[in-house]
Amino acid sequence: MENAQLVGLSRQIALRRQMDVVANNIANLNTTGFKAEQLLFQEYLDPVARDRDFLQPDQRLSFTEDWATIHDMSVGAIVQTGNPLDVALQGEGFLVVETAQGERWTRAGSLQLDASGVLVDLDGNPVMGEGGPIQFGSTETDVTIAADGTVSSSAGIKGRLRLVEFADPQETARDGNNLFSGGTPIEATATRVMQGALEKSNVSGISEMTEMIRVQRSYESLASIMQQQDEMRRSAIQRLGNLSA
Repeated sequence: MENAQLVGLSRQIALRRQMDVVANNIANLNTTGFKAEQLLFQEYLDPVARDRDFLQPDQRLSFTEDWATIHDMSVGAIVQTGNPLDVALQGEGFLVVETAQGERWTRAGSLQLDASGVLVDLDGNPVMGEGGPIQFGSTETDVTIAADGTVSSSAGIKGRLRLVEFADPQETARDGNNLFSGGTPIEATATRVMQGALEKSNVSGISEMTEMIRVQRSYESLASIMQQQDEMRRSAIQRLGNLSA
């Protein structure tokens, strides 16, 4: 009975972690450029005893282990905003921003100008061009961003957005504020920029709510089974106690 409790507990721990992932996806349903997460599970087989004196071979126990979290890098819906500083990326590339912790990657194309005229994201991180941050003068107008990332204004070409891609995007890690870190970035060759548009979150609200209900019911079902196991143990102890008396 202890084994049944331990197996059930391992599954409950995994389900709780899965609920955290689903809740985070739902919370970012309207976050620009957000990529959904999925939890991967694997079977963990408990090692058998080494003693050879048992009459019957050991029965290996199978536990649930949350093995890894993967990114769903599918492209979200593209919506037109008309804002010349909004950009949507068509392809698997990322914008590069400079943070206090170093360079980070993002698909969130809601850009703006700070007080000094530097192109930044909504958190104030400078958006990197191929030659560094892109800066505008106070009198410049008519900002245009070409499909290859070239940024121009009434004063001429200001630079070109630095776009990166990854051979394996799963090597990257979430770094908060809709940013990614890590991985081995390479120059983007298959990513185009669309000005005046944004990429929406790729989270499906219906799918995530359905998954949340399924996880909750699975957790409650396991809790009921574990309670029944606990009652069986209590009953067995009471009966053994009566026999001893």
